[in-house]
Amino acid sequence: GHPAAGRIALSVNGQIRQEGDLADQIWPVPDIVATLSRFVALAPGDLIFTGTPEGVGAIVKGDKLDGEIVGIGTLRTRIV
Repeated sequence: GHPAAGRIALSVNGQIRQEGDLADQIWPVPDIVATLSRFVALAPGDLIFTGTPEGVGAIVKGDKLDGEIVGIGTLRTRIV
């Protein structure tokens, strides 16, 4: 199933930039997936961007980003 709660975070170069909890979203994860699935075919590995907690800031070439949903996994990338 889909998690109803859990820490979500984004670190830039090892420093937490954004942090929140899935429970704080306006709509639960299953509702978001169900609604979006009516319009597009979703596949494993797809990312759904729903908004952002405070902490938005610029990133630059060379920055290393780690996005995490506790219990789900971490996505790592470097800006080139």
